[in-house]
Order: sequence, then C-alpha cells, then structure tokens
Amino acid sequence: MKRRELIGYAGAGLATGLIATLANSTKSLAQAGGLSVQWLGHTCFLFTGGGLRILVNPFRTLGCTAGYRAPKVAADLVMISSQLFDEGAVEGLPGNPKLIYEPGVYDFKGIKFQGVGIDHDRKGGKQFGINAAWSWSQAGIKITHLGAPAAPLSFEQKVLFGRPDILFVPVGGGPKAYNATEAKQAIQALNPKLVVPTHFRTQAADPKLCDISPLDEFLTVMQGTPIRRSNSDTISLSPRNLPENTTIQVLSYRF
Repeated sequence: MKRRELIGYAGAGLATGLIATLANSTKSLAQAGGLSVQWLGHTCFLFTGGGLRILVNPFRTLGCTAGYRAPKVAADLVMISSQLFDEGAVEGLPGNPKLIYEPGVYDFKGIKFQGVGIDHDRKGGKQFGINAAWSWSQAGIKITHLGAPAAPLSFEQKVLFGRPDILFVPVGGGPKAYNATEAKQAIQALNPKLVVPTHFRTQAADPKLCDISPLDEFLTVMQGTPIRRSNSDTISLSPRNLPENTTIQVLSYRF
C-alpha cells in the first residue's frame, strides 16, 4: 500500500486542492476515556476519543439523506470515501480540519490511517469509481469504516483490514453499496466484534429519490446474530465492553 505524505484541508474544498504536509507523528494518543461514536445520518459518523475528533463521510442533504441535518460538526480530521454528488460534502465545516479522500496510508497525530480502495459499483468501478474504506485504531479500539462499496472484499483487502473491533458496513443496496446479503458476506469475511449497519432507508429519505432498502431487510438476513439497540445516536465504547462474538449495534437518529 502506497504511503501518502500529503493531506488536504477540508476548509479549502476539494476543488482548490490546497495541500499541507503532515507533521511528524507524535506520541500515541492516550486510550483512557474510551471512544464516543455518534451517528450523524447515512454513513456519517463522528468518532471522539484519545484527544481526537474524526468525522467520516459528511454528506449533502438530498435524496436518501434529505431529512437529516447537515453534519457540519467540528473535527480535527475528516475522511471521505467518495466524491459523488451527494457524498463527500466538506463545504462549510467549522474550523479548518485536515482532510483525507484518497486510498493510501497516512499518519496524523500519532495514528496510522489506512484507506483501501474498493469498487463503488458492481461493474469494476466503471460506473461510480472507487470507494475508500478507512481503517484505524482510536482509544484502543480498531475501527473499519467501509464507506459504501458494492464489490466483494478481495483476499488482500481482508488481510489489510484484519479483524476489526467495530465494523461500519452499508446494508441498503442500490447501485453503489452492499445489499443485505453482500453486507453479510463482508461481515463473515472480517468477523468483527461489533457491526454498525449504515446506508439504509430511514424517514429522512425523499421517497421519489431514494433507491435503498430499510434496515429490517438486513436484520432479517442476519437473523440469529445478537442485536444491541440504542435509544440514542451516540454510544460509548471501550476495549472492555466489546462483545467477543459478532453483535449488531443499531443506533437511533434523533429527527
């Protein structure tokens, strides 16, 4: 995997291409305090822990995300998986967070971030290009956020990801992401401790412009797998409270 030494500024926007060199890696961030994971809708999450705030996949509010609030939250680092019309919206984010948007290996504040390219469609990437899936460890927890791939994981990709403590996987299908059955195959391949389903139809969707399925279809396919349900959009995790066997974690968006 090629190591990339450059990282962008989200505040500058992708079009300007403003790039800054990463500072030398500092001491590893403390694991104390655990990890807070907040669901901001669709595939967008905010990870807070170890003194670092990481925002993944901010979006534009249209189509399947029309009814969500725009995820304009403060972060130190923003990672996006793709730059399609409704995806990768970094305009208007507060402050001037660093930005990563291409597959590669990056160092930031003592943490290694690995972006793995997976086809964003079922046509070898010819329709929607490449999706960047992100893997890193924060507050002692190994995280893999697949973004929204549609192609199955290769053997090499499985090796690169290893076994995540927590896996974020799209489940709603459509032309740009895993359907329920494909999501199950990815889960079986990676054997994570905790699975957070993403990219499914909710009441935020514009019914005329959203072509993905609701969460229930995935839960039916995964019947027999333990499910944790939260009444909140946020969960707190530590290495000690992770399940040993694969468990599904369902978060609630507060409309």
